[in-house]
Amino acid sequence: MSNQRKESRKKLMAFTPVYDLRSKTLLGYVGDLTLKGVMVIGEKTIETDAHLVLGIEFPESGADSSVTRMVIPARVAWIRQDESPQYFNIGFEFGEVSPENADLLKAIIERYKFRSALESNSEF
Repeated sequence: MSNQRKESRKKLMAFTPVYDLRSKTLLGYVGDLTLKGVMVIGEKTIETDAHLVLGIEFPESGADSSVTRMVIPARVAWIRQDESPQYFNIGFEFGEVSPENADLLKAIIERYKFRSALESNSEF
């Protein structure tokens, strides 16, 4: 697999928790997102190449306070120490992305991305 990202990442402004649905544990919070994967900022390491089922809870915009939950299989592609030593950046590569999840990802990326002109390159 190439070390170059295939699409640019979008950094999210919303507070977005990510769970491992099998172990029912909080992995951390979305740092950035693409249609192919997500970077999670968490306090614990995970074994590279581990396969998980992620539950990502995106807040809805507007007066509606409901939450949109996406369930998606993913593989731990990489893990790195964050700038803050108590945190880790965990890169997940999504498995099969259903058309519904693809539509949700596109809408979430558009709705919550930073409006910055500077975007980092994507690893996925």
